[in-house]
Amino acid sequence: MGEEIERKFLVKSNSWRKNIEKSAKIRQGFFLSIKDRAVRIRVKGKQGFITMKSESHGFTRKEFEYEIPVVDAEEILETLCTKPIVEKTRNWVTYADKVWVIDDFHGANNGLIMAEIELDSEMEDVARPDWAGNEVSDNPRYYNVYLARHPFTTWDLNPKTELGRVHLEHSGGISDDDAS
Repeated sequence: MGEEIERKFLVKSNSWRKNIEKSAKIRQGFFLSIKDRAVRIRVKGKQGFITMKSESHGFTRKEFEYEIPVVDAEEILETLCTKPIVEKTRNWVTYADKVWVIDDFHGANNGLIMAEIELDSEMEDVARPDWAGNEVSDNPRYYNVYLARHPFTTWDLNPKTELGRVHLEHSGGISDDDAS
């Protein structure tokens, strides 16, 4: 049985970019999303995947992922998934001997940058890098399934919040000094 234990954080600076080990373009959509489960279709490079996920309990949820032909994944994305398609560049960075993935969103979710770390247990201590801001692990607005239906670019952001600073800094809008 597949299980995923992860924590998510907003990214508050670009200092992680100098430590990128690899990157991949990802396009994904949701074939099914109801309260307690979702079926995601993903194209990552020249690979296609179908993933079934349960709702989260704490930081844990069931996850089953299988590779499918990329041409099938692309057709399902275009014809059967909720729009808009979630587009992002996934970047891998190691910090304190743990691999973090930083998703830099594009398209309808442009400006949102989130970091995730997968854990071996919910009780595992996490060494947080200085670029990891507010934790959003338990906030459903930051789940990809929510972003597919309610894109980040449509959110009403308060520029005094950390999220507002991250979004506006990324787009060249304001600095930390402007937001204080």
